[in-house]
Amino acid sequence: MRAVDVVAVARNGAGVQIAAEALAQMQRSRTVVEALARDDVAHYGVSTGFGALATRHIPVERRAQLQRSLVRSHAAGSGAEVEREVVRALMFLRLSTLASGRTGVRPLVATTYAALLQAGITPVVHEYGSLGCSGDLAPLAHCALALMGEGEVRTGGGELKLALDAMREQGIEPVVLAEKEGLALINGTDGMLGMLVLASHDLGELLVVADIAAAMSVEALLGTDAVFAADLQQLRPHPGQVASATNLRALLAGSKIMASHRGEGCTRVQDAYSLRCAPQVHGAARDTLEHATVVAARELCATIDNPVVTLDGRVESNGNFHGAPLGYVLDFLAIAVADVASMSERRIDRLLDANRNSGLPPFLAAEPGVDSGHMIAQYTAAAIVSDLKRLAAPASVDSIPSSAMQEDHVSMGWHAARKLRRALDGLTRVLAIEVLTAARALDLRAPLEPAAATRAVVQALRNSGIAGPGPDRQLAPEIEVSVQAVRTGGVRASAETVTGALS
Repeated sequence: MRAVDVVAVARNGAGVQIAAEALAQMQRSRTVVEALARDDVAHYGVSTGFGALATRHIPVERRAQLQRSLVRSHAAGSGAEVEREVVRALMFLRLSTLASGRTGVRPLVATTYAALLQAGITPVVHEYGSLGCSGDLAPLAHCALALMGEGEVRTGGGELKLALDAMREQGIEPVVLAEKEGLALINGTDGMLGMLVLASHDLGELLVVADIAAAMSVEALLGTDAVFAADLQQLRPHPGQVASATNLRALLAGSKIMASHRGEGCTRVQDAYSLRCAPQVHGAARDTLEHATVVAARELCATIDNPVVTLDGRVESNGNFHGAPLGYVLDFLAIAVADVASMSERRIDRLLDANRNSGLPPFLAAEPGVDSGHMIAQYTAAAIVSDLKRLAAPASVDSIPSSAMQEDHVSMGWHAARKLRRALDGLTRVLAIEVLTAARALDLRAPLEPAAATRAVVQALRNSGIAGPGPDRQLAPEIEVSVQAVRTGGVRASAETVTGALS
């Protein structure tokens, strides 16, 4: 499976289909499980309890009930509803594992699960309930509960309904779970992985915007693009750094503002770090993202269940459900996000400080004193960055034992993913404030003209209803317009009308 497929199903409502060969493989593995279900020998998850109750033997006539009880008891989430796109990603990834034929569920289970996705029926999943080990148990259990026709769901239109009612409206029959099937539905890293895939996609877009914002600020602050030269970057050939510097050169090409202060009359030897070192920081974030993408790609090829039905027909317990590989990179990305935002906030502050902004008005105000300009926009960015620093504290170093010490070390990968989503929202907002502030500063450099690419971004903001420099006005609506321009790709698209595709 590819990451792009996860994004398409989660966000864009793309359809899903199970291949005939996958259904056949599932049936072969199911035959193995059904044989074990009639066996007097204990087999975990088939004829035993779960977790610390794994030593409890379950009689043959109670083994189907065991699976239904498992789902009901594990659907114990609490807190706010998890976003629709996260639940759809989680469901799609669980379906992928079911379709691998290694879990031993009937084809009926997978086809019904696929039908829920196709119909846009999204189970209500709650914020709390996963420790990132033994899978994302509570989130996945709420999805399994819906498959049984129980619990609450959201329809494609967002309406809250009982699962049974929503399924009947779409002609979908609930599944009566059989041996092993409840366990197979809840024992995976799908929530963590889904959020990692979505976050990786979003961060890739935001790092391009970070380069655009930095270019606008460097230009507005009368900085130099000489430090972004290709030969200088090759002295330290980290791929992300090279890519970021390449973007910056393309974005600043042809700037009359920068040309105005080149030559013998320029007394500035070098720029501050937040300008000069942008490729190094943005590049390190890119390389961190590349590592996370590799981890996600491996996990997308994985089959996570316990026990699993092997290719040669054995049923074996394992520890592949542990979320450590995902938890680590989710935390690593949160660190990179915080640092990119921190550098952006420093550029915002420099744009507003008359002692450091190379001749621009204090706080870019129309009439300093009467007007405060963008003073408090920097406060907002600083408040977000402070929050991002707290969110950068790793979740994966924590562990709270559970299940009577049977599950005595857990990954907290779900929590790492949840805080990364919040961090990405924060980075989006900080970059949007920098773009908004730098655009105002570039306008104040008139009659000197910025580079064609940065000018295109400024013009896009103006076309969206954000006025140029002038007396104070409410900033919150303008910040939100800029946030949406960053989030929906408008800022990037505007720059790329001039530069072509940015890295």
